[in-house]
Amino acid sequence: MLSSGLTLIFSMMGVLNFAHASFYMIGAYIAYTLTGVLGFWLALLVAPLAVGVMGAVFETTALRRVHKFGHVPELLITFGLSYVVLELVQLIWGRTPVQFAPPELLQGPAFTIVQSPTQGFSVVLGAAADAICQGAQCSRFPMTRAFMMLVALAMLVSLWLLLTRTRIGLVIQAALTHPEAVEALGHNVPRVFMLVFGSGCALAGLAGVIGGITFVTEPAMAAVVGSIIFVVVVVGGMGSLAGAFVASLLIGLLQTLPLTVDASLADAINRLAGAGTVGAGTPGWPLLRITLAQAAPILPYLLLVLMLIFRPKGLLGTRES
Repeated sequence: MLSSGLTLIFSMMGVLNFAHASFYMIGAYIAYTLTGVLGFWLALLVAPLAVGVMGAVFETTALRRVHKFGHVPELLITFGLSYVVLELVQLIWGRTPVQFAPPELLQGPAFTIVQSPTQGFSVVLGAAADAICQGAQCSRFPMTRAFMMLVALAMLVSLWLLLTRTRIGLVIQAALTHPEAVEALGHNVPRVFMLVFGSGCALAGLAGVIGGITFVTEPAMAAVVGSIIFVVVVVGGMGSLAGAFVASLLIGLLQTLPLTVDASLADAINRLAGAGTVGAGTPGWPLLRITLAQAAPILPYLLLVLMLIFRPKGLLGTRES
């Protein structure tokens, strides 16, 4: 959800927004505040719009002034904005996490995988598995994560249809490559860029609302996802929505599947060559004894480095830089 908004901004404007995760955090906090007044479902609509307006104002008043100077000033101004947003969030809502609970409809499991010694595996929807789980091993899939998946897929399809099947999408794409021709046809190119940047920030705000009820709403939430979304965008291909989707799935698997493997390279060598081949006295032992589960957090960044070396344009990207 986060990488789609960042990809939209970069592909349409050529701006790599370092403050994208900060707009994600603002969306969560605004929705938390509005939920007490409007309720969650209305806050789910209003909060992203508010974040989009903030992004449009920032693009008009600050980002547009440095756009003509190149990418470095753009990176610096968005990087500085992320620190300003962090301090403002801490001043307004404090440094401790806030209690942003999901609505009643999104509480509980979406479905439960039940492993019974007699009947094997079965999938039970809703809370009907509570009675069954008393005598069996169960794995519950939260409703909030199912809702997140649905919204992410809807976001991907909507953006793809907007950019490839509508006149608005054609104008947006042409404004990046042929701005003079677009202006000659009567379109306001600066206004187009403002709407694109605001829309990307609104998507980040929507992700923040859902991320806030799924995870923890705290000032550190932007730092938690800030680095990984850039990995997703670069691995998928700069400016490619389909690439961002594929890279999101790939990196999600790369972060979670290794956690189930509690074995190291030393274990593999000892199993192939015989027990005792590698031990504490072996050169490089501190690295050999690291398990795959321990190395899981660095695997996406290792993939990023390899991708930049061997395929700089990413999996499905078209830009080389």
